[in-house]
Amino acid sequence: MSGHAVMKHERMGYGDIKIYAGTASVNLAHAVTEYLNISCCEHDVITFPNENLLVKLKKSVRGQDCYIIQTTSAPVHRNLMELLITLQTLRLDSASRVTAVIPYLSYAKSDKKDQPRIPITARLIADMIEVAGADRYITFDLHAGQIQGFFSIPGDVISTFYMLVAHMNTIKDSMVSPVVVSVDLGFAKKARNFAERLNVPLAFIEKRRISNDAKAKALTLIGDVNNRDVILVDDEVDTGGSIAEAVRTVKESGARDVYVVFVHPVLSRDAATRLAALPVKQYITTDTIPIPPEKFEILKDKMKIMSIAPLLAEVILRSNEGRSVGEMFKE
Repeated sequence: MSGHAVMKHERMGYGDIKIYAGTASVNLAHAVTEYLNISCCEHDVITFPNENLLVKLKKSVRGQDCYIIQTTSAPVHRNLMELLITLQTLRLDSASRVTAVIPYLSYAKSDKKDQPRIPITARLIADMIEVAGADRYITFDLHAGQIQGFFSIPGDVISTFYMLVAHMNTIKDSMVSPVVVSVDLGFAKKARNFAERLNVPLAFIEKRRISNDAKAKALTLIGDVNNRDVILVDDEVDTGGSIAEAVRTVKESGARDVYVVFVHPVLSRDAATRLAALPVKQYITTDTIPIPPEKFEILKDKMKIMSIAPLLAEVILRSNEGRSVGEMFKE
């Protein structure tokens, strides 16, 4: 056997990369495969009249390194079940390794018992992914770092931090005395890192969640935003209630233009309409969750979507070749 063949065998120890596009992440999966100069693998996802799902592969994946890209945004339970069934399908077809690529992990906020008689659903989701057949997982910007501890399988939690900071650095010089504002104290550490990278001051909004209906009340602004452009940062926007409160708070405190930077555009219910009505100059987010056309149409003049596809493709390539992912971020 030649030296070249040995090196190739060592590098591709898990077989060739095979990427499957979940129905919730079709565009993202195709962007990843385009970057890698390969094609998405064909498979059928059949929905029966009783809403049961069947996943069938078009070709064998025996001995291959398989990745199913499926975000778990709305409809959450259908998308989650499709992910789990696809994972088991790949496992039962004797894939060498199966990786669940979940750009947005649902139930991530259910990560602790902060009330009596409630579950820790994020742990349940992690168990389900492992039992379904995943050897590894890849996800983006978890709500809380400790969720990694719910998985018994190895994985990569990728941050869009560098990508978003790089974009804000390109427009920072056009802003007036910019300041980063964390939408709540729970995001304070990440917001501090964001502010340090941009070399701008940091402020915080203190809020208290008052019920289980996702509503929160902004209470106090800690820091100075008067006559400054504000960069509001958060991990996700769901109903838009917290962002609306935050924008109102900084505007009442004398802020000039407001930019909102967040990773996961959940945008449930009438969130798009609510965001469009706010005095925000630009929303900057990613495509971890596809925004439905009707919602994007409402926000398109204010919305900047940055694709995670190149970043995800590099992570998949490094994973397949057995190289460090941390080196991408000099970690």
